[in-house]
Amino acid sequence: MTEKLYWYCTDFCINLANLLAISYEAFNIGLFLILFPATTIILVVRLLFLKLKSCKIQTS
Repeated sequence: MTEKLYWYCTDFCINLANLLAISYEAFNIGLFLILFPATTIILVVRLLFLKLKSCKIQTS
């Protein structure tokens, strides 16, 4: 099951890289070194903002 999922995701990434006319390696760099960390940072900042906002509402 895990191996099938891995190969499906790999094929998906290769096909998407081909569609974007970039190499598979460039696609991986964009996905795992740029997009994923940026998304993680944005979500953490959003979480902290919402927690702060929630604390301010509860103290009012």
